[in-house]
Amino acid sequence: MSTRKVVELFYDVVSPYSWLGFEILCRYKNIWNVDVRLRPGFLGGIMQASGNSAPAMVPNKGAYMVKDLKRLAEFYQVPLNQPSDFFHVVIKKGSLAAMRFVTAVSISHPEFLEPVSRELWIRIWSEDKDITEPASILEAAKKAGMPENEATKLLQIISLPEVKNKLKETTDEALKYGVFGLPSIVAHIDGKPQMYFGSDRFELLAHQLGEKWLGPVPSKSRL
Repeated sequence: MSTRKVVELFYDVVSPYSWLGFEILCRYKNIWNVDVRLRPGFLGGIMQASGNSAPAMVPNKGAYMVKDLKRLAEFYQVPLNQPSDFFHVVIKKGSLAAMRFVTAVSISHPEFLEPVSRELWIRIWSEDKDITEPASILEAAKKAGMPENEATKLLQIISLPEVKNKLKETTDEALKYGVFGLPSIVAHIDGKPQMYFGSDRFELLAHQLGEKWLGPVPSKSRL
């Protein structure tokens, strides 16, 4: 029987904090004795169902977030840059099509789930590019190494019930754990799920997993 603990990451590529949490878990998945499971969800659905509101909707929070992300980008060594038109890109356009595509990838080609998710974050949160148009999504998939014909097939099925329902199921599952925003990490410890919100709870997570926290860039910590 495996002794590896399961750690689920619920995320949405529209969330910069999700990108930070994603990269940290990807760096630690081969250091900690854990099984990391990527769970693409829909932040818009979680915010609405939980009664939460985006930080940008509160002026002081929005101003703080701009500064916070600059500091975090340097600390976590993730190339985060604020989109030039944050409100239009993040709030108006959102990520539904992108997350349906990511969900389709998780169903049909899970081996590409990590790189496709990363390339979508890079487009929106590093290169200030679109992630809603079909051509944009295909470009991200291409950079992730996915064959163009496979990516095109997946793009054609993102509005089918199988994909839409899977994204909704994952989002609903997150809500059942008490999630109110993303990223949210659910660690299954001693048969019980424990939820952690945000990208700044890794020291606590490590402690409760019985693992060592070696900082945001563990390869440098061990030199």
